Amino acid sequence: MGENLRARLRRIREASQRTVPPSPSSAVPDMAAFPDWTPVGFQSLKRSVFMAPSMAIPANLPRSLGILVPDLLRYPSFPLSPPGAKNLLFFDLETTGLSTGPGTLAFLAAFGRLTEAPLGGSCLRVDQYLLLDYPGENDFLEAILKEFSASSLVISYNGKSFDSQLLKIRCLMNGIRPPEYYQADLLHPSRRLWKRVLPSCSQASIETAILDMDRSGDIPGSMAPDIWFSFLKTGDPRALMGICDHNARDILGLLAILGALCGIAEDPRGGGEKFRCDPESLALWWHRAVRIFGEKNFGPGTAKTGEALLQAAAEKGHRRAAYTYYRKLAIEAEWKRRDPALALGYVNSFLALLEIQDTMGEEMFRRRERLVEKIEIKGKLL
Repeated sequence: MGENLRARLRRIREASQRTVPPSPSSAVPDMAAFPDWTPVGFQSLKRSVFMAPSMAIPANLPRSLGILVPDLLRYPSFPLSPPGAKNLLFFDLETTGLSTGPGTLAFLAAFGRLTEAPLGGSCLRVDQYLLLDYPGENDFLEAILKEFSASSLVISYNGKSFDSQLLKIRCLMNGIRPPEYYQADLLHPSRRLWKRVLPSCSQASIETAILDMDRSGDIPGSMAPDIWFSFLKTGDPRALMGICDHNARDILGLLAILGALCGIAEDPRGGGEKFRCDPESLALWWHRAVRIFGEKNFGPGTAKTGEALLQAAAEKGHRRAAYTYYRKLAIEAEWKRRDPALALGYVNSFLALLEIQDTMGEEMFRRRERLVEKIEIKGKLL
């Protein structure tokens, strides 16, 4: 009981390393089998891949992007402080399972940064770290933690719920202090925009169905655990290299999704149509974000844009948007303008859309009855 937690974990780790049976990959790796990789520690390798972005990212992210990705509002340098996109760090892990429990570990990590291409323009540099066997996990973690910095804005897809949590757990189990960084996750914004458009909001589905990215010949990420365990048994890295390529393409796709969100934030009407967003979800989320956080956080004109998006969705018959839009107009007409007849017209516009027995319809029916009664009383008084 006198030992602190770090000392106990170190003792357990050293004991487990002594008892791990040797496997084909436990010896010094044959670097001829990993021609593009260099050692960065015991049983840990690194390589850098340069890729051409399929979607442009503005040098400084648009302020209105905070509407779609609220995580950005927590980043102290968003949106006005340069250098903008150069602080972005795209992050993804490949793991031995889908749980963040102690039995799951990360064996592959990728970090993407926008850099200058040799011939001009921008280029995506992806630095990857590969763990070849369990005993090298400590060195593997120490190597990847150097990629994080206090100024980095980490961009991930389900990384807040999974990748970052698993990284934290593995650091603690190895007696390493977990990194601290700001993180913006694109999973929930993507679900809001495409949940009712696509059967699945997985990253690969959005890349292929919305962004027209080619992922043919790609090894599915679901095969990553089996491929790594197979490598431990056989020492054959060919399939493992396929997972590494998949991991790098995930970083490229992550950048493309952020680029699409930037396009939607800059031009929600045109960008929404181009990227096949659910117009009702976009309108409701935009309107709600501006109402809660205030227009000053997102730039001038964003409130007006939210009203226009809401009106367009309402006029197309989207029920939730119509309820929000016509109810708001009815309240303003009745209590600010003191015009119950105008308010009744807005209520009737909503109720004329379609016959639905739900709480929204019931509330508007009650509102109509009350307005009719108010108009009748007002007529009698006149």
